[in-house]
Amino acid sequence: MHHSSLLLDSFNWFTALPLASLEVGQHLYWQIGGLKVHGQVLITSWIVIGILVIVSVLATRKVERIPSGLQNFMEYALEFVRDLTKNQIGEKEYRPWVPFIGTLFLFIFVSNWSGALFPWKLISLPEGELAAPTNDINTTVALALCTSFVYFYAGFRKKGLGYFRKYIEPTPVLLPIAILEDFTKPLSLSFRLFGNILADELVVAVLVLLVPLIVPLPVMLLGLFTSGIQALVFATLAGAYIHESLEGHGDEEEAH
Repeated sequence: MHHSSLLLDSFNWFTALPLASLEVGQHLYWQIGGLKVHGQVLITSWIVIGILVIVSVLATRKVERIPSGLQNFMEYALEFVRDLTKNQIGEKEYRPWVPFIGTLFLFIFVSNWSGALFPWKLISLPEGELAAPTNDINTTVALALCTSFVYFYAGFRKKGLGYFRKYIEPTPVLLPIAILEDFTKPLSLSFRLFGNILADELVVAVLVLLVPLIVPLPVMLLGLFTSGIQALVFATLAGAYIHESLEGHGDEEEAH
């Protein structure tokens, strides 16, 4: 009885903490005509886009032959994205895909870091709460669908209608599985990205409530590292999927 009472008291103390106010799934919606818009995702997404646009404008406002400061940083970022795209797609065909892979990587990277560095939840809303754009499944699935569209577009652009032969080879019986596979690959990326960013923000929020200013700092540093890794993984695999779409039977026939 003594142990049961102690456990009950501990449970009541834990549930009485402000931690109980942390909820997942609260959303702010805007009604625009007959369309319901996810307001909080749009707010944070446009903040991230604004940061990227401002930094790009400042870095290219006065281009110097010998770069320094912000221009040097942006040229380094461009070189990094170019090398990433070249390694995944190949030296002959990588150039047209640098803008897509670069935009994908930078948007996810800045979104993830905004969640790790900026306390979005401190900004009160009439309903719901702010969080990093990639902390919402709508954003990550949208990125996955964009990747799927580019994946199909890359193959169709290079091979025409012959691109779709891969779905019925070696046998048409595998057609549903082949189609499902093409959509599940980027979608699995979206769920992984969403889960990691959501878990990171929740862990930091819980630790800030329980042990403020002591334990959260190293966890936040770890969150910055994992956030960068998640952006790199998403962009790298997007490049790999594009490369997979560009190569295949058409290249094999040309070789023969």
